[in-house]
Amino acid sequence: MSLIDEIKNLARGKKKLRFMEVCGTHTVSIFRAGIRNILPPNVELVSGPGCPVCVTNDEYIDKAIAYAKIPDVIIATFGDMLKVPGSVETLSEIAADVRVIYSPLDCIKIARENPTKRVIFLAVGFETTAPTAAATILTARDLGVTNLFFLSAQKLVPPALKMLLADSAVKVDGFLLPGHVAVVIGSAAFEFLKIPAVVAGFEAEEILLALVNLLRQIDEGRAEVANEYKSVVKAEGNLAAKKILAQVYETVDADWRGLGVIKNSGLKVREEFSAFDIEKILPLEIKSAKKNTACRCDEVLRGIIAPPECKLFGKNCQPMHAVGPCMISVEGVCATWYKYGGLSIE
Repeated sequence: MSLIDEIKNLARGKKKLRFMEVCGTHTVSIFRAGIRNILPPNVELVSGPGCPVCVTNDEYIDKAIAYAKIPDVIIATFGDMLKVPGSVETLSEIAADVRVIYSPLDCIKIARENPTKRVIFLAVGFETTAPTAAATILTARDLGVTNLFFLSAQKLVPPALKMLLADSAVKVDGFLLPGHVAVVIGSAAFEFLKIPAVVAGFEAEEILLALVNLLRQIDEGRAEVANEYKSVVKAEGNLAAKKILAQVYETVDADWRGLGVIKNSGLKVREEFSAFDIEKILPLEIKSAKKNTACRCDEVLRGIIAPPECKLFGKNCQPMHAVGPCMISVEGVCATWYKYGGLSIE
């Protein structure tokens, strides 16, 4: 029996089921493989806050722009941060030295080649990229690089899932858990979930296998964290990566765009490494202007609505002229729907 046939058999006669993927790579893979189109009508996939760029708030963007405008500052960032809207403008719209990098370690080379300038890395990401950022700080310390700094906005996935479960407006029957994050923190880090959940890989067959697992759990009245990505994900995760994270960072409350402040969901550079924390070396007070738009990114990020239900989608809000961050990142929910899922609905 094929995985599709098994999904249809397991779903037959059941109520409407909603499963949330909380990884932008899963969202892209699901659309690219056409998985939504072959599922039975009573099985729905919804997207959660799986894009770190999308959940970065206005204040952080405004602060990054303010630092960029200071003389002799170089901003180093991943490319999908360039067009994320702050309260007034984006990094791509200002006259400043902003450089796109592919790894935080690239910042060391930039800093050594520009010893008279401050190089500030925009440290945005989940547990997947945070260990590399931590390793960059340790490497810079060991090499004696003193002009490299970090503006931290890394976030942790498990606390966000706790928030979603506590949100009465969020209706999900199970989670498709992020494989990349689970590689670092391990499948055991999600055992607090009291609904069916499966760590999944990113190929179409791996995603379908995870959906079969979710449906079997529901069919058998179970609710556990299963691991269908055993080739790379262990229950304990990557111990070396977790050790370096704990060495360099401590957890703090963090503000997620569209979700609000989530307790212990962010990472902050420890006092021992404060020489690399730009907010300690050169603190700035930023007051972000509150924007009044019809963007429904907050509801999209919580899986309450699908992107086409926002009246701006595909009209005022498109990848090249985005209103909200979900339309900017290549793994943003709205950008993925725009590319693969149709431009608008009536």
